[in-house]
Amino acid sequence: MEGEVNNFIRVWLSVFISLSCCYLISKVVPKGPTRLFCVLPIIFFFLFLPLNLQSPQLGGTSAFCIAWLANFKLILFAFGKGPLCSDDSSISLARFVAVGCLPIKIQRDTPPKPLEKFRNNPNKTQSTSPLSPVNDQHKENSSPKPLERDEITHPSPPISHVSGQSKENPYPTSRKSREGHIYPLKQAVMGLLLVILIRVYSYIEHVHPKVILLLYCFHIYLSLEVILAIVATLARVVLGVGLEPQFNEPYLSSSLQDFWGRRWNLMASNILRTTVYDPMRHAAAGVIGSRWASLPAIFTTFAVSGLMHELVYYYMGRLKPTWEVTWFFILHGCCLIVEVVLKALFAGRWRLPRLISGPLTIGFVIVTSFWLFFPQFLRCEADKRSLQEYATLAEFLKNVTRRIF
Repeated sequence: MEGEVNNFIRVWLSVFISLSCCYLISKVVPKGPTRLFCVLPIIFFFLFLPLNLQSPQLGGTSAFCIAWLANFKLILFAFGKGPLCSDDSSISLARFVAVGCLPIKIQRDTPPKPLEKFRNNPNKTQSTSPLSPVNDQHKENSSPKPLERDEITHPSPPISHVSGQSKENPYPTSRKSREGHIYPLKQAVMGLLLVILIRVYSYIEHVHPKVILLLYCFHIYLSLEVILAIVATLARVVLGVGLEPQFNEPYLSSSLQDFWGRRWNLMASNILRTTVYDPMRHAAAGVIGSRWASLPAIFTTFAVSGLMHELVYYYMGRLKPTWEVTWFFILHGCCLIVEVVLKALFAGRWRLPRLISGPLTIGFVIVTSFWLFFPQFLRCEADKRSLQEYATLAEFLKNVTRRIF
């Protein structure tokens, strides 16, 4: 374990140095193909770095941050887009490196203006459906409303890209204050639940295999919440800025659209939206029109997400891909497309009650994860190796406690 920790430190030092070089590149190389050519060696280097780690916890988390998020951010950076290309030309090196390699998104300070549209045109109403036909009361030359970015799933978190607050919330400041008090308590509860869950694994031989898979679902969510919260807290302390949330209570999801786009792993949703969904939607609009362009964009986004999860699994187990994880995300992408179209067709006329749609959504995610997501997870024995790491960590903490007290 000591050797793995040393490798972990070396890997992340390499990341910090590489991103510092990218920061210098931004000062002397203009955006475009030339900058892309300059950062390509670093992108390939980032694909290689996670191979130095064997731990499911350290290796899997590092692969997600380095090979996926950091590389996608560097691709955007090469063309003058994304979080590494701030409007503020005086962005510091520390902020550039932190945003480049960590699963964080800095909140903007610009206050939202929720009543501005109403004041400008109080009689104007928004269409309730992204695919609804043109209303008879509209002008004759009105064009059909395309699927909006906030109305599809994987690439559309519910956070305003300007304010970092919910678009439906007319009092963002007071809500932010309340959430600031609740957040530490929530993360403490998540950490406690994770500890209890790890303790339950001591009796795993007496538990039904399907129940074990259900526990793994809770484990993945709780561990991601805790790990990303720790990273975000450190970044918040070092940078002194507000950060957008990484999760938004996914267990309260009322649809696949709600789950993937507004609640689950919002950092991945953000980066997939800007690197995959937006370009694909723009390209498809020229072929099939803007009204339907988001449908192939959704499918492509989920396919890319599946491939990146395959890559993370490879880093964790070094096993030949079986593509089950990719099919998991393709299945969810197809189901989401059907969901979006049905919502458009039945908008305002029929809708499942939340008490029914919520359990159906979570149940569908869990059942399909049993079928397609976990087989590779179990094949690489990530569960057993993770439990061994927890046991090693617990023994280390016991020894430290004894020495102190």
